[in-house]
Amino acid sequence: MLDVALSILAFIVAIGILVSVHEFGHFWVARRLGFKVQRFSIGFGKPLARFKGRDPDRTEYWLSSIPLGGYVKMLDEREGPVPEAERHRAFNNRPAPQRIAVLLAGPGFNFLFAAVAYWLLFVTGVPGVKPYVGDVTPGSVAEVAGVRPADVIESIGGEPTETWEHATIAMLDELLKDGRLDMTVRGADGDLRQVELDVRGRVSELTEPDALFMGLGLLPNIVRPPLLGELTEDGPADRAGLEPGDRVVSVDGREIGSFEAFAGMVRQRPGETVMLVVERGGERLELPLEVGSTVENGRTIGQALAWSSAERPPGWEQLAESLRAEQRYGPIEALTGGIAKTWDMSALTVRMLASMVVGDVSMRNISGPITIAAYAGDTAQLGLSAFLGFLAIVSISLGILNLLPVPLLDGGQIVYQVAEWIKGAPLSERAMVFGQQLGMLFMILLMGFVFYNDLTRVFN
Repeated sequence: MLDVALSILAFIVAIGILVSVHEFGHFWVARRLGFKVQRFSIGFGKPLARFKGRDPDRTEYWLSSIPLGGYVKMLDEREGPVPEAERHRAFNNRPAPQRIAVLLAGPGFNFLFAAVAYWLLFVTGVPGVKPYVGDVTPGSVAEVAGVRPADVIESIGGEPTETWEHATIAMLDELLKDGRLDMTVRGADGDLRQVELDVRGRVSELTEPDALFMGLGLLPNIVRPPLLGELTEDGPADRAGLEPGDRVVSVDGREIGSFEAFAGMVRQRPGETVMLVVERGGERLELPLEVGSTVENGRTIGQALAWSSAERPPGWEQLAESLRAEQRYGPIEALTGGIAKTWDMSALTVRMLASMVVGDVSMRNISGPITIAAYAGDTAQLGLSAFLGFLAIVSISLGILNLLPVPLLDGGQIVYQVAEWIKGAPLSERAMVFGQQLGMLFMILLMGFVFYNDLTRVFN
């Protein structure tokens, strides 16, 4: 219940911040260009709090009851009578380029917010984990291509991958290009290898939510390293000569990158003898292990050792330290990095949307308020850095969404202004009403679809 409350609170805070940024973009540019702004509202519906500014226009500022958006109300002859002295300040009477600038300012400020957020993250340091491959599924695309457990992904498509976040974005980018992942990996022995994962024809499948790594056959992180902790006295592992702190390298020739992979192989071989290669003190030893057996839920499974999850085995700190990665730059370098990151994420989002339209990418990637609230709560629990990164991504998505050429959105209104500019006269009322009806239908269908996606995720 506490997690749900935190998710709701984090969602309201996130939406409040991003809507404020978006609407402030419209407000700020409109004021600078001489438009008369009558009201600035965060949220829709009846006001919970309001006050009037001290500026000559006496602009109203509202905090409204429905926290799912906001608006900037400008003087407009289409909405009511306008005094003759102020007709030149009405939205519909301002030059078309100025109206377009005001409409572009909302999404523009969303992109600006993302760039500033990334700048702040890069200045303070973004913690991450190197793209270490914990395990590789037998027979998977990754194994066929030559990816091995304990490999570190150095680059994808020629772009360096410092962290798993870099690697994930690069994988999606390469999938959308040609369905082939050209990767440079560094093995546990330090040697570099070139591998190619060919998944042409499977892009839609792999872009399903949470399907990328499972589909490729990669375990993208270490839950626990393949280091042995406490051993049961006179148990199978003890009798085989294993010691706490040993690092399991392979089982019967199959390389191991995580403790889960080792435990999974042992569970599948009750009563069998397997050949282990372990690393101890910089040397590799071959040890035969006679797997024991036990009954769990009516099924016989293999058992070899005991693991105390409360204690970290010898060697854990060194391995964890070797996998840490942090992006931290000076103020100037962080600024260029923030702009580049915003551009890259925006370009990837646009490519994803375009691929969804033609059916190359799963439509289930479109998230609604329930999923966004869940992510907001998760990132809020992880700390300010994670929450700020979440806000940057959602701000980019909000900016792109509002630029779609759909009536009711900024992009649709821009289309109207361009058409009026070319025509040299306002569009007919009939055309405006028809466009509004189409926009309303689109938004209803979109909201229905994203809620369906959200509920599917919840019940699955």
